[in-house]
Amino acid sequence: MGCFNSHLGRTQGELDRELSELEGDSPDYRVRRGLIHLLKGDYGTFEVHSPLEPQLLRERVFALAAQTPPLPQAVPTTLHRLSQQLSQELGQEVTPSQLQHGLYADLFDQRILTRFVAPTPEQLLHRYNLAQAQGILYRATQVLLHAQRNDPGEYKLLFRYLKLFGLMTYIEGDADHGFTLTIDGPTSLFRPSTRYGLALAKLLPALLHVTRWQMTAQLQHRERTLHYVLAADCGLVSHYPPGKPYDSLLEQSFAADWAKVNPVWQLEREVDLLPIPGSVMIPDFRLVHPDGRVFLLEVVGYWRPEYLQKKFAQARKVQQPNLILAISERLNLAKAGVRVEGLPVPVLWFKNKLTARAVLELLGD
Repeated sequence: MGCFNSHLGRTQGELDRELSELEGDSPDYRVRRGLIHLLKGDYGTFEVHSPLEPQLLRERVFALAAQTPPLPQAVPTTLHRLSQQLSQELGQEVTPSQLQHGLYADLFDQRILTRFVAPTPEQLLHRYNLAQAQGILYRATQVLLHAQRNDPGEYKLLFRYLKLFGLMTYIEGDADHGFTLTIDGPTSLFRPSTRYGLALAKLLPALLHVTRWQMTAQLQHRERTLHYVLAADCGLVSHYPPGKPYDSLLEQSFAADWAKVNPVWQLEREVDLLPIPGSVMIPDFRLVHPDGRVFLLEVVGYWRPEYLQKKFAQARKVQQPNLILAISERLNLAKAGVRVEGLPVPVLWFKNKLTARAVLELLGD
């Protein structure tokens, strides 16, 4: 890690050459390369340093160079002319040296290491062990996950990550008895998907926040079918935070507005798990009145068609009369193939943001 610290402000290519020399002909080079990959990806920040976007800079340089004969001695003159032009356009000095370095600054080996937060050896070891287990899931055809009775907050965090990563999941059970999740793997698709496999691997750190669970991944290796089993006592350590307060700025803004209004209704964050066939719905908020009235509020402000179709399908199946859907007027529901008519729950429309006053008016307070 000292090598990373000594290369702050230098290019990734320089760092890679130094790391290659340190590796030498060591027989454990695979482990070393794995650790280096984690240090660069998880703990280092590489940035593109260029006066202009490199692609645009190349266009400007080549266009200007085309006006003169293609001679080596013409290069300094071209860079000098362009540096004067850009200095005037940008209102700050741009030197020929900056242009020379920025011309291909978007290549990986030309990116600059601007920040490195060194982990402890224990943190790096935990991250490496977890990455090994994640890599196995790239070849999964199916993952069967049993989450026994756990704290509802752990379930909610797991389901939120399932939704975030867009995993195709069939869910059975309830919060009192536990859930069984059947997740399609990347090799179960019409053709293997690296992107989907990465999303499935990202689920494992979230699963580690659940207290009691067992996972069985079915793997396809050439013509053999293998099974990889992992349980809550596996000893792996997650690098994900335990949870985050809000999924979006829209929800965060609504909660802040609710605190300002300070009504008699109590606002609670993602408390209820509503089982529906093949899935589960987690309303964003629960509203509790001192007289015992309870309403659930789901904020629909995300535009992706697949998300909208799933959300409205859930609203039709959940059979929860005290559920309120707050829907942004900016959503193109018609394009997503979604109909609001006939929904069995109240609908509250909002424009730029959802206000506490609008919700209270719907509740009659």
